[in-house]
Amino acid sequence: CLYVSPYEKGHVNRTSRSFCPVCPVFLPSHVCLSLHLSLYPTVTSVRLIQSIWSPLSADCSHCTHGGDFNHFPDDPEFADIIQRAEHAIENGVFPERISQGSSGSYFVKDPKGKIIGVFKPKSEEPYGHLNPKWTKYFHKLCCPCCFGRGCLLPNQGYLSEAAASLVDSKLGLGVVPKTKVVYLASETFHYSAIDRAKSRGKKYALEKVPKVGRRFHRVGLPPKVGSFQLFVEGYREADYWLRRFEAEPLPENIRKQLQSQFERLVVLDYVIRNTDRGNDNWLIKYENLDSCIKIAAIDNGLAFPFKHPDEWRAYPFHWAWLPQAKVAFSQETRDLVLSRLSDMNFVQDLCEDLYEMFKTDKGFDKTMFERQMSVMRGQVLNLTQALKDGKSPIQLVQMPRVVVERSRSGGQGRVVTLGNAFTQTFHCKRPFFSSW
Repeated sequence: CLYVSPYEKGHVNRTSRSFCPVCPVFLPSHVCLSLHLSLYPTVTSVRLIQSIWSPLSADCSHCTHGGDFNHFPDDPEFADIIQRAEHAIENGVFPERISQGSSGSYFVKDPKGKIIGVFKPKSEEPYGHLNPKWTKYFHKLCCPCCFGRGCLLPNQGYLSEAAASLVDSKLGLGVVPKTKVVYLASETFHYSAIDRAKSRGKKYALEKVPKVGRRFHRVGLPPKVGSFQLFVEGYREADYWLRRFEAEPLPENIRKQLQSQFERLVVLDYVIRNTDRGNDNWLIKYENLDSCIKIAAIDNGLAFPFKHPDEWRAYPFHWAWLPQAKVAFSQETRDLVLSRLSDMNFVQDLCEDLYEMFKTDKGFDKTMFERQMSVMRGQVLNLTQALKDGKSPIQLVQMPRVVVERSRSGGQGRVVTLGNAFTQTFHCKRPFFSSW
């Protein structure tokens, strides 16, 4: 074995168990296998290949197909959609990368080629290590002082997407397309050269020596964890429709429907403290024949901050400048959410549901999660008061920012437990560029 592929240089670890035991140089076994088979077919026996590849098989024992992770017993409809997506990928109908945006996101299709969802892998988020788009890399390189959002935990966008859907469901808002955390693998996703080389080597072994290949727990590329949001049809960007509505005023009944849907968007964004809600990432569907108008809140990956924005930018809600934001919350909206938001048991149950979701992330930090929930509780407190006082969305965003922290009770030694009492504090520090 005298050949090292370019992507292997600098990645050789002499302590790895997966190195070829018969080569005079240290090469990863997935590189050696194809060379042994092509150069020494008569010498390379099944036993030799097993000695090379059994460590790899053992190391990958925790890795299975994406379908083994995707269990949704409480939502068979969603489970069926994911199964169709997996079958499409197996049959060569691969997800298509979306050109817009600063991260790797993909249109996922069914076996017939119809788009059924949007998948956003964690590893390809704006600051993920496998982001296929270079804009954020140069941002980090050239402007380190303005890198990212200082109020958000990095690479948790996929959880934020799924958590926004959970909040939407618990409050009965119905504006977020159903979103859950799933595992998918596809050749069109952005993988490292090492992962692709391993996949090619295993496929080659399966083809040449099936007895060995059948021992692999996974032959293809490793599945990626990310958010999967159901695709909505017939919607267009809000900016397009808002401009049309200015030129062509809506009938009164449709205008009331739009106002009601808009208020639900406001409730969602305010509770999760969305830091990225422009008029290009929420959608409107208007069918004149059916006299029906609906809103879809997409792109919820930059929400759930662990503190209020207080550095350079305020990250305001752009809907606050719309004329709909000057209208007081309707009785319909108050009846829908006020009884739930004013119930601390409901809020605590919501926090616990979010905890079950967020703790699945490898980088989960319970302390930081509690800070995220402190911000959310403060947002809920303000929203509850605004609904009781009959305020408008623009008045809501002008209220003092509040943080509701769970009090710390005593413990033994360094162990400190969180009690059931809460402390309300005002966040007075303002960002350098503030909108209000």
